[in-house]
Order: sequence, then C-alpha cells, then structure tokens
Amino acid sequence: MSFDASAYGDVFAELISEKRLNPLDGGKENAAAKSKLDALTVRSAFAGKAVVDEDMANACISGAWLYHNFLDASHTISQGIHTPTGSYWHGIMHRREPDFSNSKYWFGKVGDHPVFDELCRATARIASGVSDAPEFLTAQSRWDAAAYVDLCADALERHSTHDALCREIQLREWQLLFDYSHRKAVGE
Repeated sequence: MSFDASAYGDVFAELISEKRLNPLDGGKENAAAKSKLDALTVRSAFAGKAVVDEDMANACISGAWLYHNFLDASHTISQGIHTPTGSYWHGIMHRREPDFSNSKYWFGKVGDHPVFDELCRATARIASGVSDAPEFLTAQSRWDAAAYVDLCADALERHSTHDALCREIQLREWQLLFDYSHRKAVGE
C-alpha cells in the first residue's frame, strides 16, 4: 500500500502530506502546524464526508497531532477512545514519550488489530534491506508489538544502529493505522 495523503481530504492532506520520519522519542513539536491542528475538528476534517464512527474520526485527529509531535494533545484524544484502535494510538504515544512499560500495557489492550498483518509484511520488506536488522522483523508471522517497543527502546536508549529502521517502521505503522481509522470513520 502506498500512502496518498490526498485520499483523506484537503484538511488532512495539508497536515500529513509531508513525509515525517519522526524520532522515536517525543521529538520537537512542529509549531508550524499548531494553528491548523488547533482548528481541527471532526466536522472540519471530514467536510463533505459522512462520519459513521466518531471514535475513529477522533482517532484520525489524535494521529494528526501525533504526526506533528504534539504528544499531550494526541494523548488527551486517544485516552478517550475506548476501542482497540484508541488503545493503539495511545500505545504509540506512550512508546514515543518514551514510557515503554505503559506503551506495552496499551498494546496489550489492542489485541490482534486488523493492521497487524499488513504491518508485519511491510516491516519485513523494510527490514529486508537492512543488513543488521533483528531477525524477528523479517521472520515473524504475527506482529509482535511488545518486541517492537523493546527494539525502539534499545535504539533510543543505546543509540543503536536501528534508529533509522525503527523510524521507517514507525512511519509505516502510523500510515496504516491512520488509513484504517479513516476508512472506519467514513464507513469504507
């Protein structure tokens, strides 16, 4: 799956069209996007589309805040979404905080998320081009969110060579989860 930001409407496209290989930690808030994020509502973001799942629409908004490194705003939204997808956004936010044990807790609440199969395949493709990639990334048949949290922690805490790899996977994960959230929000 390629990621086409324009598929999500003009408001989201303006916020997510730039490829952001965000750091594994919270990073620096993208102040240039703040006013657009502040104006983001379900109504404005989904203008011209019927929203059939308000939680999934809010998941997209949480994801947009996270994409620009506003972890607190993303957290406020995701913690109010009591679904596996809300827990997923919550888990990513805590992984980036970094609060790895809390991230694992939220990933435990996710269960077997529908994006995991594609994420597993995408990760194998990404990792196959990296000579020292951990074997589990190319060999796993089921996405292991906890193992990925551990890999991100290792990359961040030890400044390992896996930082770039983890950031590529993190971006693909964000894209897949955003796409899923958006499709569910509009009933596709």
